Amino acid sequence: MGKIIKFVEQKIIERRFAMLDKQILSMFLPEGILDYFEITGVTELPDYTGKELELHIELTEYNKVPSEYNSEDYESKGFFPTKKIHDFPIRDKAVYLLVKRRRWRHKVDKHEIHRDFSIFAKGVKMTQELSDFLKETGRDPRDFDERGLYKPTGKSS
Repeated sequence: MGKIIKFVEQKIIERRFAMLDKQILSMFLPEGILDYFEITGVTELPDYTGKELELHIELTEYNKVPSEYNSEDYESKGFFPTKKIHDFPIRDKAVYLLVKRRRWRHKVDKHEIHRDFSIFAKGVKMTQELSDFLKETGRDPRDFDERGLYKPTGKSS
């Protein structure tokens, strides 16, 4: 009986830490993103040079049909390819959101639906907040490559 109680206590502690981790991470993520996505992984990896560390936060969209559709008429049909989105750095580490967006298919006529998110900037691989910040500082988001390095494209002006 004592082993069972210890096991249950350990699970409660693990759950509390997981909830705390999610609360802390939510402070650094785009506002409202956790309404639609679950944090499914957080990894620190070396960047392309091998000298710096990057933070990769994996987000998987919940299996909830968009509210404007009847959930009984649709079924989950997997995910779009994972998209790597650049976000604000945390403690001088590049941050990437690895986003798995879900799609649903109508059970009868087979058309697919998905959510459109304004969290992600159109035409660039970064969050809308980061894109807006760069624009406010006079920098064009298109002048940054997928690693977040400044590479003027000449499209600014």
